[in-house]
Amino acid sequence: MMRSVAIVLALAVTAGCGGEQPPQLFGTLERDRLELVAESQEPIIEIQVTEGQHVVAGQVLARLDPAAFEQRLAQARAGVAQTERRLAELVSGPRREQILAARARLTGAEARQTAARREFERVADLVGRRLLPESDLDKSRAARDTAEADAGAAREELLELERGTRSEVVDQARAALDNSRAQLAEIEVSTDRLVLRAPRDGTIEALPYELGERPPRGAPVVVMLADGRPYARVFVPEPIRAGIAAGTPATVRIDGSDRGWTGEFRYVAAEAAFTPYYALNERDRSRLSYLAEVVLTQDDARNLPTGMPVEVTLGAEVRGP
Repeated sequence: MMRSVAIVLALAVTAGCGGEQPPQLFGTLERDRLELVAESQEPIIEIQVTEGQHVVAGQVLARLDPAAFEQRLAQARAGVAQTERRLAELVSGPRREQILAARARLTGAEARQTAARREFERVADLVGRRLLPESDLDKSRAARDTAEADAGAAREELLELERGTRSEVVDQARAALDNSRAQLAEIEVSTDRLVLRAPRDGTIEALPYELGERPPRGAPVVVMLADGRPYARVFVPEPIRAGIAAGTPATVRIDGSDRGWTGEFRYVAAEAAFTPYYALNERDRSRLSYLAEVVLTQDDARNLPTGMPVEVTLGAEVRGP
């Protein structure tokens, strides 16, 4: 009887010690990677940093040649100044000198109109008495009509000046000024972006182009790794994917160190990293994996080197199906 009880207890202890180990994931230690790209295809005229150098936010890293933009800036600024003067003239209205000059032009035009009418009447009388040919009458009529048209135009010009600028004309001038200023601002932004500045504190990882080279539009000119807590980039197997979400705790161990670093998942991909799920049978689905990031939450993790192999251990509550 006692022998049977001993056998049962031994089996129970063995069963208790044979439980599954917590899931483990493997990957590398990473930091946010920032690429500063060339927004215009211009030559590099200055590189102020070297690979491996630590930089602070706002620090100038490199410059591209602004020569092509300087002429556009000058033209845009001149256009803004011109539209500003035009708007100011319209808002203030015509000057007294302009009105006096318009009146003088009208007086002269009316005098020419009177003289042309009298000349037409004289020529018409002579043609009627057959003392002049019909062609002279035609010339006199054309001169009279031209003088009348000139007098009418001068009269309208004076009337417009005396009435002042219409509101719709002022509105059009304001719209033209807004458009000129917007074009200038766009060119200024493009010119400013020729100076590459560090968006965050970090370390220069790579300088793909040399001084004097002309990188294509969109090509990275400076690559840097941002300061801050690093994260482990791992792949989560499909059987335990359902048990992991943002905020799930984990322990991270760096290759070559026995210390366990506290971490938590900040991101888990919603889709499998490789073959789409709908192309797999039930056996193959268990081989899927999902990209995930586990951020190290302790402050002294900032000093850990990037690229080190890591092992991420999950809590015992995370299990597959």
